[in-house]
Amino acid sequence: MTKRSIFLPIFATASLLSSCVGYPRIVNYPYDPGGLSLNSSASELDPQISRRYIVFASDRQGSQDVYMFDRVTGSLVDLPGLNSFDTVGSHPAVSESGRYIVFAGSRQGRSAIFLYDRETRQLRNLTANLQAEVRHPTISADGSRIAFESSVNGQWDILVYNRSGQQLNIPQDPR
Repeated sequence: MTKRSIFLPIFATASLLSSCVGYPRIVNYPYDPGGLSLNSSASELDPQISRRYIVFASDRQGSQDVYMFDRVTGSLVDLPGLNSFDTVGSHPAVSESGRYIVFAGSRQGRSAIFLYDRETRQLRNLTANLQAEVRHPTISADGSRIAFESSVNGQWDILVYNRSGQQLNIPQDPR
């Protein structure tokens, strides 16, 4: 093998990687020992970003709750009625406008998918009538549809609900 044949693959790989400049980007906010900013000494889990907002789970108040950070104001957003002392929140996601937050919650050993409306300050359990484990929710950009994993059939399947908590019928064969 010649030096020229080794140089070409290395050059091609370096060129390909250099086109990825800027991603992933590090969001650089100062550390706050009081836990009032994005970064704290607490365990910060499952960050999700949607334009202006970042949602994440954190144990900064002693229990694992869901938080929202506003990148424009550089501060945490007040979410009255979202977190409760008897629910462990995880895997949050946020709609593009920041109005709706969806997350998986565990209460008394039972998992559920919760939807929080920042405008009305109401929290709804979307899966209260579903007799299955649920996890990893995500929400559409407009906040109208929520998809998540469910073990309702004895295996992990994806279910899609609307904001009202009604399951949507998604065709199996999308042709």
